Amino acid sequence: MFEVGFSELLLIMGLALLVLGPEKLPKVVGEIGRWMGRARAMARQFREQLEDEAAESSRRRAAATSANTTPAAEPAAAEPAPAEPAPAETAPVDASVTPSVAEPAPKAGPDNTP
Repeated sequence: MFEVGFSELLLIMGLALLVLGPEKLPKVVGEIGRWMGRARAMARQFREQLEDEAAESSRRRAAATSANTTPAAEPAAAEPAPAEPAPAETAPVDASVTPSVAEPAPKAGPDNTP
C-alpha cells in the first residue's frame, strides 16, 4: 500500500531513535504494533461481515427466484393410481324427465322475484 522499502524503513527508525531516544522507542514501537494489529483485526472483521452479507443476499435472491419459478413437470408417482371400478349396471334415463338444454337458475333480487 505505502510501498516502503528497507532503506526508507531504516531511515524512519533512525529518525525515531534520535527523536524519542532509546528509552521511549521500544514502548512507542510496541504501541504502534498494537494499533496496527487492532486496525488489521477491524479490517478483517469488516471484510468478513461484507462477505457474509453478500452471501446472504445471493441466498435470498436464489430463494426468491426458485420460489417464483414453477416446476416443469411433476415427478411420476411410484405406484399408479387405482382405476375406478366400472359401474355394475346403469339405469336407463328417460329423456322426457331431464331437459335437453340446461336453463340458468332464476335471479333473486328486487326486480326478479322467483
